[in-house]
Amino acid sequence: MKKTRILVIEDSLTVRKRLVEVLSAHEELEVVGEAEDGKSAIELCQKLRPDVITLDMMLPIMSGLAATEYIMAYCPTPILIVSSSTNRGELFKTYEALAAGAVDVLDKPNGDEKEDDWERRLTTAVRLVARVKVITHPRAKFNLRNASSVSRQVDRESLSRTKYRLIAMGASTGGPGAILEILRGLPPDFPLPILLVLHLGQPFADTFAEWLDGQSPLRVAYAKHGDWLPRVGEGKVLMAPPDRHLVLSEGRLWLTEGPERHSCRPSVDTLFESVAREMGAECAGFLMTGMGKDGAVGLLAIRQSGGATFAQDQETSVVFGMPREAAELGAAERVLPLHQIAPTLIGLAGYPQARRRL
Repeated sequence: MKKTRILVIEDSLTVRKRLVEVLSAHEELEVVGEAEDGKSAIELCQKLRPDVITLDMMLPIMSGLAATEYIMAYCPTPILIVSSSTNRGELFKTYEALAAGAVDVLDKPNGDEKEDDWERRLTTAVRLVARVKVITHPRAKFNLRNASSVSRQVDRESLSRTKYRLIAMGASTGGPGAILEILRGLPPDFPLPILLVLHLGQPFADTFAEWLDGQSPLRVAYAKHGDWLPRVGEGKVLMAPPDRHLVLSEGRLWLTEGPERHSCRPSVDTLFESVAREMGAECAGFLMTGMGKDGAVGLLAIRQSGGATFAQDQETSVVFGMPREAAELGAAERVLPLHQIAPTLIGLAGYPQARRRL
């Protein structure tokens, strides 16, 4: 049996030894290299061509973010971030790395875990991430840290004719980068409210909405229990907060602690099904890159209620799991590449064609 070849990047010798020990003990895994800084990580990646990299964010010489950007631009390799970062600035760097092409993130052991729990999570995450077929992210080549903005003026007459009053979106693995690209493709006065579920585990989810708000032309925040759904013309993005389902009912947003669905809370299915019941044909659902099948049944509910439904295509998805499930169920009316999702949203909102300001 061919083993999965792993490059471990960690500046702490103690943590690095533990990572190597745990990974090497698994019969399907093989550690082929170790490094303690980002520059060495790049050199070993180019030399060894591993199947997967575990990468700390706080590294000497070259940071984990800089190493991620370079690797994904010149030597695309699945990256699992293994980090203990909990403060705002360090978490923001983790989000940047995910947007730059890192596949997933796992917390470092803190000593409070049940016996062997963290070890199982590590080996499972490494095996899953290694199977992802990553694509080249050119940000390091062209310094695309800040994407171009879109200049469009809303056609109020067209907007008054559009039937859509809400956009619902869901994503998982690969979602941070996909969501960021979509939002950066929308104009600042995009009028339709967007409800969003993203699978991002604790403690990494705590400040994601704040980071995304600073990267997007639209306002982004975590939904609060009892919030009214914004009216058309007050377009903003409201996210399900960590470990809470987001539900729309009677015009208001509710956060619940109901059972996990597909091992997920928040669940895309839970949001989509509530949107289908509440909005019917006045909503549109978008299901994007992600592992598993959360969101497929909910997207079907939106379609059956008369709403418009879309899924991201395989070529641009980091993981074509959730969108594939939706396509196989007949839940998605259209399957779109990532770069077509923002223009599709603009069309749903009643905007005319306009030029992009570079």
